[in-house]
Amino acid sequence: MRDSALRRSTRREFLRGALAAGTIVAAPWVVPGSALGADGRPAPSERITMGCIGLGGRGTVDMNAFLGHGRVQMIALCDVDAGSTRYEDAWHRGLAPAKEKVDKHYADREPSGSFRGVDGYRDFRDLLARTDVDAVCVATPDHWHGTIVVAAAVAGKDIYCEKPLSLTVEDGRAMVQAVGRYERVFQCGSQRRSDAGCRHTCELVRNGRIGRLQTVRVGLPGGHWIRNNAKKTFGPEPIPDGFDYDLWLGPAPWAPYTFNRCHWNFRWNLDYSGGNVTDWGAHMIDMAHWGMGCDETGPVEVEGQGTFPPRDNLWNAATSFEFTCTYADGVKMIVRSGGPNRFEGTEGWVELGGKTDPPSLAGSVIGPDEIHLYQSQSQHGNFLDCVKSRQPTAAPVTVAHRSISVAHLGNIAMMVGRKIRWDPVAEQILGDPAASRLLCRAKREPWRV
Repeated sequence: MRDSALRRSTRREFLRGALAAGTIVAAPWVVPGSALGADGRPAPSERITMGCIGLGGRGTVDMNAFLGHGRVQMIALCDVDAGSTRYEDAWHRGLAPAKEKVDKHYADREPSGSFRGVDGYRDFRDLLARTDVDAVCVATPDHWHGTIVVAAAVAGKDIYCEKPLSLTVEDGRAMVQAVGRYERVFQCGSQRRSDAGCRHTCELVRNGRIGRLQTVRVGLPGGHWIRNNAKKTFGPEPIPDGFDYDLWLGPAPWAPYTFNRCHWNFRWNLDYSGGNVTDWGAHMIDMAHWGMGCDETGPVEVEGQGTFPPRDNLWNAATSFEFTCTYADGVKMIVRSGGPNRFEGTEGWVELGGKTDPPSLAGSVIGPDEIHLYQSQSQHGNFLDCVKSRQPTAAPVTVAHRSISVAHLGNIAMMVGRKIRWDPVAEQILGDPAASRLLCRAKREPWRV
């Protein structure tokens, strides 16, 4: 799967200190006899060996999806929670239940009915140090994405990373640079890039079916989606057994442990995420860019208003918002809490949900000589195809970075309370040092990207 010289080089660089200092222990991979191709699956030399980092709700979905592909051999898992019901809706998630799931998946294919071939780790650095892992899935909270993705690229792994791609524009740029420098295959979990209906809607826009594009409306959920196992208290609590809270915080500022800070509800704290502006903006702004043909650029101006709880509240991300992004060609993208996801042109409009005006647009066929967008049937399957072919994925890091940068800029414009001017080539805010400082975050020692 790998060029041996590249693997030796990237591993040496990694071990010399590409990450913060820590003990790195490489564990052996023991393969049972029936895993040698006799069960109808691809031979080991043809399989993609994978590790999963982050095994909460979405991480478990991703793990299960990859397990469903016979060309994958899952050999390593990592989570800072040993296994608990602290996840959304009191689901039992984390390292132990994930390992049990993988062991059972492979045991069901063993004549003996047993399997002990997947290793578990608390620290992602131990997983990345393994030379027998080809690819990793990263489904941690957002504030960890930049550090882990850069480290994975340095370690020579191909990477599937959940959305939203990054916590900051700076983190996103570091990920783009690392993936490019180390020539890694990267897929963002923006699964609408593999949705036939979304693709057709964007192709209608790109091929002029609604005339000249004027306005794009992006409707996102508002408020905070607090899961039903949240507590009514917000004060400091003892750190639970089996949960490495310090490692969960990682590069984020130190704060006392409280149940409502971690797992699902991290999304509503600006130290770890950007609220629904980034959580859902990663999906819908991405689709707006696909239809606009802006995968490699961004707006030139952003302005808007949002309602933010007090900054010292635990859940302090915007609960309602509206910001307008103006692009160099004059097209405006209006992102707000609530409303449709719609492309409006001089001759009609189309929505991602399938509605059109005029109604006949819905059945319009894209001809062979027109613009056809990247086609894939499965975000996970497409990633595996590209690991083999070394071709670009449906949602490469450059595209995911441009999409989520718009959400970050929207949050910044609303927080400073004024219009910001953006240079999409240099990726800089112009003439506003205070706003520019929000493009990055200080990281707690010893973490970095």
